[in-house]
Amino acid sequence: MVSLGVGKFPGSTAGDLFLQEIRAVTKKEIVRTISEEIGLTQFQTKEIVQKTFNAIVETLVEGGRIELRNFGVFEIKRRAPRKARNPRTGDKVFVPEKYVVTFKPGKVMEQRVQEMEHQAVAQAKVAAEGSKLAKNRSATKSYGH
Repeated sequence: MVSLGVGKFPGSTAGDLFLQEIRAVTKKEIVRTISEEIGLTQFQTKEIVQKTFNAIVETLVEGGRIELRNFGVFEIKRRAPRKARNPRTGDKVFVPEKYVVTFKPGKVMEQRVQEMEHQAVAQAKVAAEGSKLAKNRSATKSYGH
């Protein structure tokens, strides 16, 4: 599944927004990839993947915390009740407590994302330099030099 999103280069200003393609990987694609890599059928692999997801959900619902080394930590956190405002009317509203799933990425994931971020910044700088060169060339041609 592919959708478009708006991104921002790290360290850039609000005016430096760009369109980026966001690719959402489906469970079916994960199953297919794992199945091909380990030699199980897609049906067998789908069962394993689904049981893994079910175990994560059940552990969280029972109030547990899931620590997956080099990946991250899932846990349930309680959001306290609070007073808020309806943005349309400005009226005060009461927001009851709720429980949310949080995820904190592990070190390996953080490092991989930072590498991706550094590559994106480097590519943007190269593209910007190329764009400046092209503009300078076209400006020079338009003046007859």
